[in-house]
Parts: sequence; structure tokens; C-alpha cells
Amino acid sequence: MNDWIWTAILTLLPIAELRGGLPYALLAGIPWWAAYLYCVVLNALVAPIVYVFLDTVHRLLYRWSLYRRLFDAMVIRARTKLSDKVERFGFWGVAIFVGIPLPITGAWTGTLGAWVLNLGRKKTMLAVLVGVSISALIVSAIVLAGVEALDFFIKHV
Repeated sequence: MNDWIWTAILTLLPIAELRGGLPYALLAGIPWWAAYLYCVVLNALVAPIVYVFLDTVHRLLYRWSLYRRLFDAMVIRARTKLSDKVERFGFWGVAIFVGIPLPITGAWTGTLGAWVLNLGRKKTMLAVLVGVSISALIVSAIVLAGVEALDFFIKHV
């Protein structure tokens, strides 16, 4: 399969996201600027995808009393624990959370968290875009530094 398609698949997967797609693209030989833009745009598209899912599937499931009770309990608990932080950090809190390239801190989780805390669609989507842009810079630096270090090691040892 084409490297661009594999990059897209990895970038859109909830676990891998940009942290998987961007290194794959760079190691496959896709130029940095193209890989960066491609992965950032694809990973930023997660926010509207999550909102479409939540607007459809969540509405259907919410009709069931068991789901409604569990969901409401989870949302109330999350909102009471995090509402002060979201009110204080809001946009930047989501952006930084998404921008840290670690497991469970990507666009999928950031969008879901922002939705649970009623941050607002436009704000969430912009925060996710800023976050994935930051994450892409960090991941790029790590991958490119690793490639350069490996190349240096191979040539000089």
C-alpha cells in the first residue's frame, strides 16, 4: 500500500494518531514539510469526526436508561473535578493536553474531554489544531534527531 495511505491510517487511529503517522511518513521518505502538514490536517480532522459520532451515536444510546445513568454520572463527576481547570485554562488547557505527544493525550481524548466539559465546538476544534501542530513539531524533532544520531553513529563507528 502507498506510504501516504499508511500515514493517513496511522494518523487517524485513536491510539497511534500523529505520534504514529508522522514518524512513519518521515522514515518512509516523505519530505518533512509535507508529512507535517498532511499529519496535522488529518489529525485535526479528528475533532469534527468525534463531534459527528457524539451527535449521532450518543443520542441514540442516550435513550437507554442504563447508558443515560452511567453517562450522566461520568459527566457530572468529570465536570465537578475539572470545571475549575477548564474555566481557568479552557482553550489552552485542551491545546496543551493534545500537544503533549504521549499515549491518551491526543486529539481523540482531547476532543472527548472538551465535549464532556462543554468547551464549545469552534474553541475545541481550534485548540485541537493548535495541539496537534505542537505535537507534530515535538514528534518531528525527536524522529529527525534520532535519524541524524543514528546516521552519525553508523558513519563514525
